[in-house]
Amino acid sequence: MLSLTTEVLVIGGGATGAGVAWDASLRGLDVILVDRFDLAEGTSGRFHGLLHSGGRYVVKDAPAARECIAENRILRRVAADAIEDTGGLFVTTPWDDPAYAERFVTACAETGVDCEEISVAQALRDEPRLHPKISRAFRVPDANIDIWKTVWAMAHGAEQRGARILPYHQVTQIQRDGDQVTGARVKDVRAGEELEIEARVTVNATGAWAGQIASMAGIEGVRVFPGRGIMIAMNHRLVNTVINRCQLPTDGDILVPIRTVSVIGTTDHRTEDPDDHTVAQSEVDQMLDDGEKLVPGFRQARALRVWTGVRPLFEDAKASDTDTRDVTRAHALLDHRERDGVGGFVTITGGKITTFRLMAQDTVDAVCDILGNDTPCTTASEPLPGSETGANYRLGERLERKEARLRDEQVICECELVSRDKLEQTLDRSGSTNLDDVRRRLRLGMGPCQGGFCIYRATGIMHAAGGLSAEQADSSLLSFLQERWKGVWPILYGDQLRQTRFDEWVFHGVLDVDHLPQEVTAA
Repeated sequence: MLSLTTEVLVIGGGATGAGVAWDASLRGLDVILVDRFDLAEGTSGRFHGLLHSGGRYVVKDAPAARECIAENRILRRVAADAIEDTGGLFVTTPWDDPAYAERFVTACAETGVDCEEISVAQALRDEPRLHPKISRAFRVPDANIDIWKTVWAMAHGAEQRGARILPYHQVTQIQRDGDQVTGARVKDVRAGEELEIEARVTVNATGAWAGQIASMAGIEGVRVFPGRGIMIAMNHRLVNTVINRCQLPTDGDILVPIRTVSVIGTTDHRTEDPDDHTVAQSEVDQMLDDGEKLVPGFRQARALRVWTGVRPLFEDAKASDTDTRDVTRAHALLDHRERDGVGGFVTITGGKITTFRLMAQDTVDAVCDILGNDTPCTTASEPLPGSETGANYRLGERLERKEARLRDEQVICECELVSRDKLEQTLDRSGSTNLDDVRRRLRLGMGPCQGGFCIYRATGIMHAAGGLSAEQADSSLLSFLQERWKGVWPILYGDQLRQTRFDEWVFHGVLDVDHLPQEVTAA
């Protein structure tokens, strides 16, 4: 069996795990990161795209609010290229308690969240689709963040400093020598090979799956309450500012413009299984109804797809029937030598996407204490690869770049302006034959057409590059379509139904997908 040795093994390739790898590599540590799937395929890749100001938590969860606003300001500097400064509004709709607004203003002042009340007339000028009967409006520094771009920037930055990033490597066993965790055994799920990784410190950064990994190390009581929620992407930007209802957090109370679409979210239901991606039709209907309270006519827009995400909510003290909205969004760091008498093993869980950098800093500080390394953290000042200029992403900048080279650069995905050169570079660099992996890296197929026009082009290019046979390319295409279908069928009505029918004609009429030859694997 092949074996590797490292100082730090990070299990989990979401925002926090990638952040740990980035931070640790900046401090000169040798790092290996593993994930059972692609990077940012779990909770990190299944959210609404909001970079929190903290306003959502100021009344009910002040520690989380303080963390969010502090990290919001840092990420705008170090991950600028992945962030669009949309700004945010908290608005009091006719369905909200007017008295909450004063509590909100007071709590913003107490937690340091920037908040400015503007007139309703100004709010409606800025966002004319807003409900005309809102009674108050407050500006906050919300934004959107492309988490795939962020995670891959951290992974590439870590690789440039010697880290080894291993997606599709699933942990099958945590190795222990007495009371010391010494690494893990992992399986390359694509090649079928097993690998032993010996590490001085192992970091469990698996979020909602943290309890499962801790159990593999013989540690019980790491209780993570998975909070499952759905989000729905609409086919264009109904608003250009993040819109929140000015009330305690509830279902369907936020609308986030991100890239070419807008996303409404989210529900919050307790689930026992972090891999539970159930979508109830009643949740979809309620979410669309809630959209009408923010933007009248919301249901007339075309819903693109629905998906689920699972929040990693950790609470050591409360009973197991805790309501997920009552669990703090702040993060938890567990040094298992102090907590459980098991050395060389650290768990980081809880928190928000917005606070991933802080979570990583706290984690690597603990790792350095174990290793006797006194190198300070620099992730609050070191820009991620691609963000060196400090300029935020701006809607329209991709089109400007493409228009400058339209004669010599073929566009494969019109919705997300993915060029052939960029696609080919990504295929070559990643070595992946999974079109869903390409989607996460380039947002291919995530715009209004949802892959209806671009994905068969990308499949042909992937085949032409010589990395896989026609049968393998067909199999990858069908796998992509089946995965996207999971998020489409629950919202089939109106324009979305007509668009889906059109896509069906494209794939059946042009490609005859029902009769594509597929790769045959030996039993």
